[in-house]
Amino acid sequence: MRSLNETGIWTDGIEGVEVPGYDRATVGRGIVHIGVGGFHRAHLAMYVDALLASGGAPGWGICGVGVLAADDRMRDVLAAQDGLYTLVLKEADGTLTPRVVGSLVDYLYAPDDPEAVIERIAHPDTRIVSLTITEGGYAIDQKTGEFDPDFPGIRADLDAMAAGSAPTGAFGLVVEALARRRERGTGPLTVMSCDNMQGNGDVARRVFTGVAQLRDAELGAWVAESVTFPNSMVDRITPATADTDREALAGRFGLRDGWPVVCEPFTQWVLEDHFAAGRPEFERVGVQVVEDVVPYEFMKLRLLNATHQALGYLGYLAGHRYVHEVAQDPTFAAFLRGYMDDEATPTLRPVPGIDLDAYKDTLLERFANPGVADTLMRINYGSSDRISIFLLPVVREQLAAGGPVERAAAVVAGWCRYAEGADEQAREIPQQDRLAEEMTALARAERDTPGSFLSHRGVFGDLGSDERFAGAFRSALESLWSRGAAATVADLA
Repeated sequence: MRSLNETGIWTDGIEGVEVPGYDRATVGRGIVHIGVGGFHRAHLAMYVDALLASGGAPGWGICGVGVLAADDRMRDVLAAQDGLYTLVLKEADGTLTPRVVGSLVDYLYAPDDPEAVIERIAHPDTRIVSLTITEGGYAIDQKTGEFDPDFPGIRADLDAMAAGSAPTGAFGLVVEALARRRERGTGPLTVMSCDNMQGNGDVARRVFTGVAQLRDAELGAWVAESVTFPNSMVDRITPATADTDREALAGRFGLRDGWPVVCEPFTQWVLEDHFAAGRPEFERVGVQVVEDVVPYEFMKLRLLNATHQALGYLGYLAGHRYVHEVAQDPTFAAFLRGYMDDEATPTLRPVPGIDLDAYKDTLLERFANPGVADTLMRINYGSSDRISIFLLPVVREQLAAGGPVERAAAVVAGWCRYAEGADEQAREIPQQDRLAEEMTALARAERDTPGSFLSHRGVFGDLGSDERFAGAFRSALESLWSRGAAATVADLA
C-alpha cells in the first residue's frame, strides 16, 4: 500500500494512519459512481473500502465519474494521489482519526471523454451505478413529482443521442450505456441513488425510465422492467473541507492530501435489497439491508434534515455561523427538540429497532459537535429543494391531522427573512439556490404584499392558501422583522 506523506514522497505507510491492506491493483470496477464529492467519499466509498479491507468484494471497486465542469479539480487531485484520499473522523473533543481510503480505483471526467464513461457503465463488470448528484439534481417537476423532460440538460442529452453523439449529462450517459448493454446482451444493472430524498430510488426510476422512453420506447420498457432502483437512507454529516483540515493532517500526521474528507464519527446506511446484478455484502460492514426503507427515510429526512433547516436560517439570522453554535444555545436546542417532538414525530411511521427519543437525543449531540465545524451556509445551500423535500411534507401532514405547525412555519419565515439577502446587522447574505433570484424578489415583496413568498407554487404548492399555515408564517415573519430571530425562537422554544 502506498500513501503520501507531507513531502509528497510515496511511502509504505504513515504512523497513526490506517491505510488499505489489500492489493488495489487486483480490485475490479463493479461500481460506477457519479458525483464524487465529500459525502460519497465519507459514505459509500468508505463502506466499500471497509469491505475490501475485510477480504470481501474484490470485484466491487469504484470508478468515480465527474460530469460537471467544476469536477476537474477532483479529477486532478485524485490523479495526483493514485485515487487515494484521507477520511478524517472529527470527535467533539478535537480528536482526529484519519484513514486512507483505497476503494476509488479509477476516475473518469465526462467533459473530457463522455464515450469512456458510457463504455465503462456498459462494461460487463459494472453492475451498479450509484449517484450523489444532490436533491435538486434530479429532473423532477416539484409540483407533480413526475419526470420533467424540460429539466436543464435533458433535451441536450436526447438531441445528442438522436444524432449519434455522446450525451454529457448524468442521465444521458447512463441511459446511453443501458441502451448498449441491452443491444449487446450484457444485461441490466442497478441504479442506486445515495441522495437525501424520500423514495430516492423511486425518484431515480422515474427520471431514468423517462429519459430512456424518450430515447426509444422499447428501451424505456426494458429499463422499467429490468433495471432496479433500490431506495436507501443515508446519514453522515460531512462539512466542506477547509484549509485548516489539510494543515491539521500535515501537522499532526505528516500526511499531505490535496482534498481530504472530514466527517462526524456517526454513520448510517439503510438499503433496500433490490439489485439486478448482485451486490457487495454490505451487511458485513454495518449497512442495514432491509425490505422496506420508508420508515427510516421518514425518520431521517423529517428529523435530521428538516431540523438542519430549522437551525440554519434562524441561527444565521441570530448571528451564528456554525451548526454547533446553534445546537449549543439552550433556547435554540429547546426550539429544535420541540419541532422534533411536537411536529415531526407525529408524522412518522414506527421505525423497527429504533428508539426515537434516543435518536433525537443523539441528533442534538451530533449537531453540537464543535469538531465537525459544519457551517450554516452549507446546510442552507439549495433552500428551495431542501425545504420542499424535508420540511413541507411535515407541514402538510400536520395540517391534515389538525396538528401544530407553528415551529415549521417559523422555519419557512426564517428562510424568507434570510432570502431577503441581508442579516439583522444589514450584512449581505449570499444566496446559493437555483431559485435564488425568484425567491429573493418574493421575500422582499412580502413586506408590502403579504402572501408573496408563499405564492411560489413550484415550492409551496397550495400551502399559501391554507389560512392556518399562512397566518403562522406571517406572524413569525413579523416577529423576525420587529424583534429578531433570537426573540422569535424563544417564544416558540
